[in-house]
Amino acid sequence: MKIDHQIDMKRYALLLAAKDSDYVMKMYGGYLNVFVNAFGDDDEGEKWDLFRVVEGEFPEMEDLHKYSGFVISGSPYDAYGNELWILKLCFLLQTLDAMEKKVLGICFGHQVLCRALGGKIGKAYSGWDIGLRKVRLAKNLKSSFSFLSNCMDEIPTCLSIIECHQDEVWEVPDGAVVIAFSEKTSVEMFGIGEHILGIQGHPEYTKDIVLNLIDRLLNTNFIESGFAEDAKWRLEVAEPDRRSWVKICKSFLKGRF
Repeated sequence: MKIDHQIDMKRYALLLAAKDSDYVMKMYGGYLNVFVNAFGDDDEGEKWDLFRVVEGEFPEMEDLHKYSGFVISGSPYDAYGNELWILKLCFLLQTLDAMEKKVLGICFGHQVLCRALGGKIGKAYSGWDIGLRKVRLAKNLKSSFSFLSNCMDEIPTCLSIIECHQDEVWEVPDGAVVIAFSEKTSVEMFGIGEHILGIQGHPEYTKDIVLNLIDRLLNTNFIESGFAEDAKWRLEVAEPDRRSWVKICKSFLKGRF
Protein backbone atom coordinates (compact mmCIF):
# COMPACT_ATOMS: atom_id res chain seq x y z
CA MET A 1 0.00 0.00 0.00
CA LYS A 2 1.48 3.31 -1.07
CA ILE A 3 0.26 6.62 0.27
CA ASP A 4 0.62 10.00 -1.42
CA HIS A 5 2.48 12.65 0.58
CA GLN A 6 3.29 16.29 0.47
CA ILE A 7 6.87 16.83 -0.63
CA ASP A 8 7.96 18.45 2.63
CA MET A 9 6.71 15.60 4.82
CA LYS A 10 9.20 13.12 6.21
CA ARG A 11 8.41 9.65 4.98
CA TYR A 12 9.05 6.31 6.65
CA ALA A 13 8.35 2.83 5.36
CA LEU A 14 7.35 -0.27 7.29
CA LEU A 15 8.54 -3.43 5.57
CA LEU A 16 6.01 -5.85 7.03
CA ALA A 17 7.31 -9.43 7.09
CA ALA A 18 4.24 -10.95 8.77
CA LYS A 19 0.53 -11.04 8.12
CA ASP A 20 -1.67 -9.10 10.51
CA SER A 21 -2.99 -11.39 13.24
CA ASP A 22 -6.71 -11.41 13.99
CA TYR A 23 -5.98 -9.99 17.45
CA VAL A 24 -3.84 -7.10 16.20
CA MET A 25 -6.39 -6.29 13.50
CA LYS A 26 -9.19 -6.22 16.07
CA MET A 27 -7.34 -4.23 18.75
CA TYR A 28 -5.05 -1.98 16.68
CA GLY A 29 -6.22 -2.12 13.10
CA GLY A 30 -3.02 -3.86 11.95
CA TYR A 31 0.70 -3.93 12.67
CA LEU A 32 1.28 -0.64 10.86
CA ASN A 33 -0.63 1.14 13.61
CA VAL A 34 1.37 -0.69 16.29
CA PHE A 35 4.62 0.64 14.81
CA VAL A 36 3.31 4.13 14.15
CA ASN A 37 1.94 4.33 17.70
CA ALA A 38 5.42 3.45 18.99
CA PHE A 39 7.70 5.38 16.62
CA GLY A 40 5.54 7.92 14.85
CA ASP A 41 5.02 11.63 15.52
CA ASP A 42 1.73 12.89 14.13
CA ASP A 43 2.50 16.47 15.08
CA GLU A 44 5.75 16.49 13.09
CA GLY A 45 4.09 16.19 9.69
CA GLU A 46 5.46 12.75 8.89
CA LYS A 47 3.82 9.87 7.04
CA TRP A 48 4.33 6.12 7.07
CA ASP A 49 3.90 3.78 4.10
CA LEU A 50 3.19 0.07 4.47
CA PHE A 51 4.82 -2.50 2.20
CA ARG A 52 3.75 -6.08 2.79
CA VAL A 53 7.04 -7.65 1.75
CA VAL A 54 5.85 -11.06 3.01
CA GLU A 55 3.30 -10.89 0.19
CA GLY A 56 5.83 -9.64 -2.37
CA GLU A 57 4.99 -5.93 -2.08
CA PHE A 58 8.13 -3.76 -2.17
CA PRO A 59 8.89 -0.07 -2.66
CA GLU A 60 10.02 0.92 -6.12
CA MET A 61 13.77 1.43 -6.42
CA GLU A 62 13.29 4.92 -7.83
CA ASP A 63 11.31 5.88 -4.71
CA LEU A 64 13.86 4.80 -2.09
CA HIS A 65 15.52 8.21 -1.91
CA LYS A 66 12.21 9.76 -0.81
CA TYR A 67 12.27 7.95 2.54
CA SER A 68 14.00 9.12 5.70
CA GLY A 69 13.99 5.65 7.21
CA PHE A 70 12.82 2.06 6.95
CA VAL A 71 11.65 -0.40 9.63
CA ILE A 72 11.64 -4.18 9.11
CA SER A 73 9.16 -6.05 11.29
CA GLY A 74 9.25 -9.44 12.94
CA SER A 75 8.03 -12.53 11.12
CA PRO A 76 7.15 -16.20 11.65
CA TYR A 77 9.53 -17.02 8.79
CA ASP A 78 13.21 -17.90 9.16
CA ALA A 79 15.48 -15.02 8.17
CA TYR A 80 17.93 -17.57 6.74
CA GLY A 81 15.22 -19.02 4.46
CA ASN A 82 15.39 -18.82 0.68
CA GLU A 83 11.83 -17.80 -0.12
CA LEU A 84 11.83 -15.38 -3.05
CA TRP A 85 10.52 -12.47 -0.97
CA ILE A 86 13.27 -12.95 1.64
CA LEU A 87 15.96 -12.96 -1.05
CA LYS A 88 14.43 -9.85 -2.60
CA LEU A 89 14.34 -8.23 0.85
CA CYS A 90 18.04 -8.98 1.33
CA PHE A 91 18.81 -7.24 -1.98
CA LEU A 92 16.73 -4.23 -0.94
CA LEU A 93 18.57 -4.00 2.38
CA GLN A 94 21.93 -4.15 0.61
CA THR A 95 20.76 -1.29 -1.60
CA LEU A 96 19.60 0.79 1.37
CA ASP A 97 22.92 0.15 3.12
CA ALA A 98 24.81 1.37 0.05
CA MET A 99 22.61 4.49 0.06
CA GLU A 100 23.25 4.87 3.83
CA LYS A 101 19.52 5.05 4.45
CA LYS A 102 18.35 4.58 8.04
CA VAL A 103 17.21 0.98 8.53
CA LEU A 104 15.85 -0.40 11.81
CA GLY A 105 15.40 -4.17 11.97
CA ILE A 106 13.30 -5.77 14.72
CA CYS A 107 13.43 -9.51 15.58
CA PHE A 108 13.27 -11.15 12.12
CA GLY A 109 14.24 -7.73 10.76
CA HIS A 110 17.33 -7.70 13.00
CA GLN A 111 18.32 -11.14 11.73
CA VAL A 112 17.64 -10.59 8.03
CA LEU A 113 19.49 -7.27 8.17
CA CYS A 114 22.48 -9.09 9.59
CA ARG A 115 22.26 -11.76 6.90
CA ALA A 116 21.93 -9.27 4.04
CA LEU A 117 25.03 -7.37 5.16
CA GLY A 118 27.27 -10.43 5.52
CA GLY A 119 26.70 -11.69 9.07
CA LYS A 120 25.69 -15.17 10.19
CA ILE A 121 22.33 -16.19 11.62
CA GLY A 122 20.61 -19.44 12.58
CA LYS A 123 18.57 -21.30 15.19
CA ALA A 124 19.19 -20.06 18.72
CA TYR A 125 21.56 -22.45 20.48
CA SER A 126 19.48 -22.28 23.66
CA GLY A 127 16.04 -22.48 22.04
CA TRP A 128 13.02 -20.18 22.25
CA ASP A 129 13.12 -16.90 24.13
CA ILE A 130 9.64 -15.60 24.90
CA GLY A 131 8.55 -13.07 27.49
CA LEU A 132 10.64 -10.44 29.26
CA ARG A 133 14.42 -10.45 28.99
CA LYS A 134 16.98 -8.24 30.73
CA VAL A 135 19.33 -6.75 28.15
CA ARG A 136 22.59 -5.03 29.03
CA LEU A 137 24.05 -2.21 26.95
CA ALA A 138 27.75 -2.42 26.19
CA LYS A 139 29.98 0.24 27.75
CA ASN A 140 31.47 3.34 26.13
CA LEU A 141 29.16 3.49 23.12
CA LYS A 142 28.40 7.21 23.08
CA SER A 143 31.43 7.97 20.95
CA SER A 144 30.48 5.23 18.46
CA PHE A 145 26.86 6.21 17.80
CA SER A 146 25.52 9.75 17.92
CA PHE A 147 21.93 8.53 18.26
CA LEU A 148 22.92 6.88 21.55
CA SER A 149 24.68 9.98 22.81
CA ASN A 150 21.39 11.86 22.25
CA CYS A 151 19.50 9.71 24.74
CA MET A 152 21.92 7.64 26.85
CA ASP A 153 21.76 10.03 29.81
CA GLU A 154 18.09 9.08 30.17
CA ILE A 155 18.50 5.36 29.45
CA PRO A 156 19.55 2.79 32.09
CA THR A 157 22.36 0.40 31.16
CA CYS A 158 20.14 -2.63 31.83
CA LEU A 159 16.74 -2.73 30.12
CA SER A 160 13.87 -5.22 29.95
CA ILE A 161 12.41 -5.95 26.53
CA ILE A 162 9.71 -8.27 25.18
CA GLU A 163 11.21 -11.17 23.23
CA CYS A 164 9.66 -13.80 20.97
CA HIS A 165 12.18 -15.68 18.82
CA GLN A 166 13.85 -19.02 18.24
CA ASP A 167 16.49 -17.75 15.78
CA GLU A 168 19.37 -15.40 16.51
CA VAL A 169 22.42 -13.58 15.17
CA TRP A 170 25.49 -15.77 15.42
CA GLU A 171 28.01 -13.31 13.99
CA VAL A 172 27.56 -9.63 13.10
CA PRO A 173 28.64 -8.25 9.71
CA ASP A 174 32.08 -6.72 9.21
CA GLY A 175 32.14 -3.21 10.63
CA ALA A 176 29.19 -3.84 12.95
CA VAL A 177 29.31 -3.16 16.69
CA VAL A 178 27.42 -5.22 19.27
CA ILE A 179 25.47 -2.66 21.29
CA ALA A 180 23.58 -4.93 23.70
CA PHE A 181 23.58 -8.53 24.90
CA SER A 182 21.81 -10.78 27.40
CA GLU A 183 22.38 -14.04 29.24
CA LYS A 184 20.27 -15.75 26.58
CA THR A 185 21.43 -14.03 23.40
CA SER A 186 24.89 -12.66 22.68
CA VAL A 187 23.69 -10.12 20.08
CA GLU A 188 20.56 -8.35 21.30
CA MET A 189 21.38 -5.19 19.38
CA PHE A 190 23.97 -4.20 16.77
CA GLY A 191 24.72 -1.14 14.71
CA ILE A 192 26.69 -0.11 11.64
CA GLY A 193 27.62 3.54 11.37
CA GLU A 194 24.68 5.87 11.91
CA HIS A 195 22.32 4.15 9.48
CA ILE A 196 21.91 0.48 10.52
CA LEU A 197 20.35 -0.73 13.78
CA GLY A 198 19.14 -4.22 14.63
CA ILE A 199 17.19 -5.11 17.79
CA GLN A 200 16.38 -8.73 18.61
CA GLY A 201 13.50 -7.90 20.96
CA HIS A 202 10.24 -6.10 20.27
CA PRO A 203 10.30 -2.46 21.43
CA GLU A 204 7.00 -1.88 19.62
CA TYR A 205 5.07 -4.66 21.41
CA THR A 206 2.69 -4.10 24.28
CA LYS A 207 2.16 -6.94 26.76
CA ASP A 208 -1.27 -7.87 25.41
CA ILE A 209 0.19 -8.51 21.94
CA VAL A 210 2.82 -10.95 23.15
CA LEU A 211 0.38 -12.66 25.53
CA ASN A 212 -1.91 -13.33 22.56
CA LEU A 213 1.08 -14.55 20.56
CA ILE A 214 2.05 -16.96 23.35
CA ASP A 215 -1.47 -18.43 23.26
CA ARG A 216 -1.29 -18.86 19.49
CA LEU A 217 2.10 -20.58 19.69
CA LEU A 218 0.76 -22.88 22.42
CA ASN A 219 -2.42 -23.72 20.50
CA THR A 220 -0.39 -24.60 17.39
CA ASN A 221 2.06 -26.77 19.40
CA PHE A 222 5.11 -24.62 18.75
CA ILE A 223 5.73 -24.35 22.48
CA GLU A 224 4.75 -26.49 25.49
CA SER A 225 2.30 -25.43 28.19
CA GLY A 226 4.92 -25.20 30.97
CA PHE A 227 7.09 -22.93 28.85
CA ALA A 228 4.08 -20.77 27.98
CA GLU A 229 3.05 -20.41 31.62
CA ASP A 230 6.57 -19.41 32.63
CA ALA A 231 6.69 -16.77 29.89
CA LYS A 232 3.31 -15.39 31.01
CA TRP A 233 4.40 -15.32 34.64
CA ARG A 234 7.51 -13.27 33.78
CA LEU A 235 5.28 -10.81 31.94
CA GLU A 236 2.96 -10.54 34.93
CA VAL A 237 5.61 -9.75 37.55
CA ALA A 238 7.59 -7.11 35.63
CA GLU A 239 7.21 -4.45 32.97
CA PRO A 240 9.25 -3.89 29.78
CA ASP A 241 11.24 -0.66 29.60
CA ARG A 242 9.19 0.27 26.54
CA ARG A 243 9.61 4.02 26.90
CA SER A 244 13.41 3.72 26.92
CA TRP A 245 13.41 1.41 23.88
CA VAL A 246 11.13 3.77 21.99
CA LYS A 247 13.52 6.64 22.79
CA ILE A 248 16.43 4.65 21.37
CA CYS A 249 14.52 3.79 18.19
CA LYS A 250 13.22 7.30 17.63
CA SER A 251 16.63 8.82 18.31
CA PHE A 252 18.08 6.47 15.70
CA LEU A 253 15.41 7.07 13.06
CA LYS A 254 14.95 10.81 13.61
CA GLY A 255 17.82 12.15 15.69
CA ARG A 256 15.34 13.00 18.46
CA PHE A 257 12.81 11.35 20.76
